[in-house]
Amino acid sequence: MMDIFNINMFGAAIAAALIVLVMGPFLIPELHKLKFGQSIREEGPKSHQVKSGTPTMGGIMIIAGITIATLIFADLTIEMGLALFVMLGHFVLGFLDDYIKVVLKRNLGLKAKQKFLGQLVIALIVTYIGVNYTGLTQDVWIPFIGKSYDIGWFYYVLVIGVLVGTTNAVNLTDGLDGLAAGSMAVASLGFVAVCLYFGKINLAIFSFACFGACVAFLKFNYHPAKVFMGDTGSLALGGVLAALGILTKTELLLIILGGLFVIETLSVIIQVTSFKTTGKRVFLMSPIHHHFELKGWSETRVVWSFWTAELVFCVLAMLTLHFS
Repeated sequence: MMDIFNINMFGAAIAAALIVLVMGPFLIPELHKLKFGQSIREEGPKSHQVKSGTPTMGGIMIIAGITIATLIFADLTIEMGLALFVMLGHFVLGFLDDYIKVVLKRNLGLKAKQKFLGQLVIALIVTYIGVNYTGLTQDVWIPFIGKSYDIGWFYYVLVIGVLVGTTNAVNLTDGLDGLAAGSMAVASLGFVAVCLYFGKINLAIFSFACFGACVAFLKFNYHPAKVFMGDTGSLALGGVLAALGILTKTELLLIILGGLFVIETLSVIIQVTSFKTTGKRVFLMSPIHHHFELKGWSETRVVWSFWTAELVFCVLAMLTLHFS
């Protein structure tokens, strides 16, 4: 039986990758024709201005690859449906955000309140269905201690926090060619191991499909990028990580496994807090990947270093899971 599952896992990764590779040569020229180009913020690194006009919303092909591959190779259980719902729900939010910014030419996209409302609805639906129809418990497993504690209704708050925090963290990481896609590929591979550890084969297939789609996307997104994933991709991929953390009951382990995304987010929080309270900046620019750029690192050096860091975090997460 396990051999069949392994075939399905690898089949999902290959299928997702092929879908992305086939869609790319057709979708990218269409995005060019529609003038769905990325606007580069003035306060960003000056070297990034050459990227202005590069097509965005390439996340469409990533999410298409993951969705189709999962539907083909995984059993469509309620749990699997919830994972897809979280991803596709955030895909819709990201698509609307990009559409407003790129097509309607409103730089801010969706308002923060609108985005949060959408995430709140997704979180409440997932938690309610998960608790009542899939056996999802309202307890939290604590890494290192290795014990679980029932937190009752507060679990709904935790799920909202995981969804909002994770999706925004991946979104912040999407600032250099290939950074978010490569980091998500590594994180997805880490979650394949977590899913297999808990015997959640369908979720492992879903996670492996994400790995395949992200690796294939690098063909078009690695420096110099021909297309960006946009919020369409980054919010949805953040939804993938959040869903996997929630449905495997490793919400807190996600902090370690997704350590790179946590650091990116903390760098922004530290920078903003420091500037507002003292008028001084801790980093040359945040998120922290821009800090290293301004320190003189090449874009590819930053990206490869951050991929390696995420791999280290995944290994630490697996060691924590094993010894806890």
